[in-house]
Amino acid sequence: MHSKSIQTFHFYSLLLLSVVMLSACNPVKDTANVAKQLETVSEIYEVHDDGRIYVFYDKNTYKEFMQLGETSYRLTRIGTGPNGETMVFGLSKKDKKKGANTPAVKLYENKIKPAPGFYAETIRHGRIYVFSTFADMQTVRQFGHPNFFYTEIGSGPKGETVVYVLNKKTKKKKPTDLIAEFKKRNA
Repeated sequence: MHSKSIQTFHFYSLLLLSVVMLSACNPVKDTANVAKQLETVSEIYEVHDDGRIYVFYDKNTYKEFMQLGETSYRLTRIGTGPNGETMVFGLSKKDKKKGANTPAVKLYENKIKPAPGFYAETIRHGRIYVFSTFADMQTVRQFGHPNFFYTEIGSGPKGETVVYVLNKKTKKKKPTDLIAEFKKRNA
């Protein structure tokens, strides 16, 4: 090896060793950061009704709400919706003591990210809006309608119109994967 190559090798070896040593100095903090980065939300269900936005990250809690019109456990935030709506986060029994530290609340506060393969449904004005990205969902929640969409009239579980929300990247193609996912989840 040339002396310049040996010096470069030693430099990078020392640099790598330094990084390893520094990361070992505070393992609790690093573990917490890794856990925080790994926490995501894979699905969200919203129901817009009478000036409230009900949000669920747990399908069973959502189903309970759809049957009863209420949830056993919830976190309510008055006036915090994008247009002054009250946000009601339906909580699962196991998460009832977490309050603001539940996945849905953290997602809406931009403290965690949606998972790859994210899926969401919103019931609004008697229609079901279906999303594959949280960004598209936020746009519709704020402005009330999607810019790009594919609609199937009467294809919902109770004959509702289903609106598959698209974006600039997906607008030119029928959302067959999203349609299949919706049908699977609502069979």
